[in-house]
Amino acid sequence: MTGSAGRITYEQRDALALIGIDRPKKLNGFTPEMYRALADAFGTLERDAGVRVGVLYAHGGNFTAGLQLDLFAPMMRSGEPMVPADAIDPLGLRAPLRSKPVVCAVQGICFTLGIELMLAQDIVVAADDCRFAQIEVKRGVIPTGGATMRFVERAGWGNAQRYLLTGDEFDATEAYRLGFVQEIVPAGRQLERALEIAATIAAQAPLAVRASLASSRRYVERGPLGIKEEMDAVQRSLALTEDAAEGVRAFIERRQGRFTGR
Repeated sequence: MTGSAGRITYEQRDALALIGIDRPKKLNGFTPEMYRALADAFGTLERDAGVRVGVLYAHGGNFTAGLQLDLFAPMMRSGEPMVPADAIDPLGLRAPLRSKPVVCAVQGICFTLGIELMLAQDIVVAADDCRFAQIEVKRGVIPTGGATMRFVERAGWGNAQRYLLTGDEFDATEAYRLGFVQEIVPAGRQLERALEIAATIAAQAPLAVRASLASSRRYVERGPLGIKEEMDAVQRSLALTEDAAEGVRAFIERRQGRFTGR
């Protein structure tokens, strides 16, 4: 996808899929076409057996200023979904959900949808020049991409309302304090560091990685009692895989495992 509507880039590097937001002249503000293309990219990540981990990032100096509101307002009024029902929503708010981990790299302006996108991924690396804000209340609407839930989940009630109700900006240090980002790096190194983390994940047993991610999600949805029996069944299934046998051999031989996903 090209032109004024912006585009989403997709690049595979070994077992990693790099998904890039590319509309830097408009602060990477999202058009409806861009959001649908992002969902398509997440679908490709999910379906490609050769990809184990995704990396979400942005071209240029900013992650994204959020939705181009004038283009999305008619969809908000009509209730039109942003992506088709069978697509993988990058915000992870409805099925089908992706099963592979995604590391997110953010820099510069990261407003509204930008925060919601990064919180919908699994690990976030932030540049030290980040500017965050969830400014929907300043536009007469509310965040519907997960902020009202994930702010509370990560930061607690008071910290969440401090920014949801005011629309105030905060920086990378505050985002780290709130639990929104896991690492802060010098501006310009955020993608490099995200790729390093993603490569480390990709070197692990892929079935176990996906099962661990799924178990964590179930805990968030159901609590500890809701996952215990299922967790034991998953562990028994994983223990019978070739990767589990390779893990034992690697332990005995004191080397890195060579996992195939079988």
